[in-house]
This record gives sequence, structure tokens and C-alpha cells, in this order.
Amino acid sequence: MSDSRQERDGARPDAASPGRAGIGPEHLVRVLPYAFPWSRSLPEGDRHEFAVELGDALGAPEPCAAESALTQTIVAWQHTAEAHADPELLAALTRDHGEDHGPVFPPDIGV
Repeated sequence: MSDSRQERDGARPDAASPGRAGIGPEHLVRVLPYAFPWSRSLPEGDRHEFAVELGDALGAPEPCAAESALTQTIVAWQHTAEAHADPELLAALTRDHGEDHGPVFPPDIGV
């Protein structure tokens, strides 16, 4: 596919995909603190998982899907980092409350 056709059709060249460009999670983990300062609050394993998910989102085949996946990934991990940054909140979210409230069912969306 020619460059002009890629631009017209909204397609991205292979190099736009982190996996295809040789940009793996190891590289993304190193740049996360600069691109997303809040990611410093994440434990090391979570930073790596964020990098993997970020790479997957950046490599989505359709530009609209990539933008949506990218936004969702960043927002979800930012909330996770906020929980890790607040010791009280993290303790409340991770402690055993000693009781089971039963199964959680998917919401009824009226389909």
C-alpha cells in the first residue's frame, strides 16, 4: 500500500505498531515515568503489565479502535496508580473483609 493511500484510508504503516517496529515492553517500561509520571506509583510488575497493554493498544489494527483502546488502557492504569499512591485506599481495596457477598452478575443491558 502506498504512503498516499495509507494516509487517505487512515491505515498506519507497519512501523506504527510498537511490536512491528521492534519497540517492546522493555523499552516502554523505561519511558513510562517520563510519559506518564503517575506510573511511578505502580509496582514494577504492574508497570511491565501496563507497558504490554499499552503496546497492544498502540498496535490495534484500526485507528479508531487503537484510539479507544489506548484511552481505556491509560485511564484504567492511571486509576490503578492512584490507588497505589494512596496507602489508605490501597489497604481498603486489598484487605480481606472477611465476608463473601456472593456472585456478581453482569448488568442487564436490556438486549
